[in-house]
Amino acid sequence: MSYNATENSAGRRIAGLLDEGSFVEIGGAVTARSTDFNLTETPTPSDGVITGYGVIDGNLVYVYSQDAAVLNGTIGEMHARKITRLYDLAMKMGAPVIGLIDCAGLRLQESTDALEAFGSLYYKQTIASGVVPQIAAIFGTCGGGLALVPGLADFTFMEQKDGRLFVNSPNALDGNDISKCDTASAEYQSAVSGLVDGIGTEDEILAQIRSLICMIPANYEDDLSYNECTDDLNRVCRGIETAVSDPAVLLSQIADDQLFYEIKKEYAKEMVTGFIRLNGMTVGAVANRTALYGADGTEEAVYDCALTVDGCGKAADFVSFCDAFSIPVLTLTNVAGYASTVESEKNMARAAARLTYTFANATVPKINVITGRAFGSAYTAMNSKALGADMVYAWPDSQIGMMDADLAANIMYADADAAMRKTKAEEYRQLQASPVSAARRGYVDAIIAPEDTRKYVIGAFEMLFTKRDDLPAKKHGTV
Repeated sequence: MSYNATENSAGRRIAGLLDEGSFVEIGGAVTARSTDFNLTETPTPSDGVITGYGVIDGNLVYVYSQDAAVLNGTIGEMHARKITRLYDLAMKMGAPVIGLIDCAGLRLQESTDALEAFGSLYYKQTIASGVVPQIAAIFGTCGGGLALVPGLADFTFMEQKDGRLFVNSPNALDGNDISKCDTASAEYQSAVSGLVDGIGTEDEILAQIRSLICMIPANYEDDLSYNECTDDLNRVCRGIETAVSDPAVLLSQIADDQLFYEIKKEYAKEMVTGFIRLNGMTVGAVANRTALYGADGTEEAVYDCALTVDGCGKAADFVSFCDAFSIPVLTLTNVAGYASTVESEKNMARAAARLTYTFANATVPKINVITGRAFGSAYTAMNSKALGADMVYAWPDSQIGMMDADLAANIMYADADAAMRKTKAEEYRQLQASPVSAARRGYVDAIIAPEDTRKYVIGAFEMLFTKRDDLPAKKHGTV
């Protein structure tokens, strides 16, 4: 079957994703092999999935796009075989795999063959993890076992109107009704579950994927993911200290051309993750947020200055991706402790431990800029010098220590009068909670003016470009 972008939605999506005229189809003549339940009497062109390769802004990518018009896009033996063969090519060539999903799940007519097909797809995704980037985009149904496919991908996008992502449909959940809580919707999967990185219309999703492909490496050995920087490397970013509470704004101001590509924007908003370019080089950014500002500059939400379970997981997943693909990591730290609720306490220690492990285990260049508060072990978990940060900078008005100075004085001098506690709090602030005291102990490498942040981090990442950091030999960690 020859590819025609106007024939169906699967072809149209490929045409909208790739550079014009660049797509080359593979396996267009494949059809279903099973003859059970009169399957041969039903036309199955391309067995319900278009596979092939093309380029995005000149970058080679492999793409599969499911055709819901063929047996509802269900996955059978040959359908899955086409996708797994695409993975084999992608790993040999070192190029990303993009899956455009619109599928009713297992093909019932093929039963065990379909189950084997699912397993083979899971296996290829697992083998490819950390070798080439994997992106999934959901335009229709993605249910049951197929929901594991975006779960195994590095990034997932979802059409906000027709996209459906679920293991169990909303109405199959005890006590739930889709009218009460639509657990399969794009809004739920992006804001509540955190599996989806971005939502929008079909065109918006395809544009987001194109932008992402141009930002990340093609594979784990790729050292060519750089753009020419036309922005001033020494550009002074005046007034960025006013954006300390919303690091998405701050990151955009220090980035080349002031562009910040945020990941999981709707999920765990107290933790910001995304990509920026510094001197043309892609850098992964992780930052604590205490306020969210809209496009018009108005404050839309306020968050505790604390690590949350969801925020830790969001950051750990992102740093793990960056480390796997040799993307340097920049953290902007402003944290005073951990979320303190009965619900969060169930998983807080585990989540914070995983974040700690991920930062400590990452061997890419790591820079930390302390922009606000940096208190207790929550600060330690946020890419501190103790966890292996290569360079740590602090703004002059930042606070670094065990806890707020007033609280420390109240604990140490509980029996003293108010005047004495105030005096001791100021003494504690100078001796134990200031960036100067941390710098004297070597925990901070330099105290920098906020407006100079861009040029300092660019210089540091250039210095760290040839970093080599070998961890003890082992099969893998267990955290």
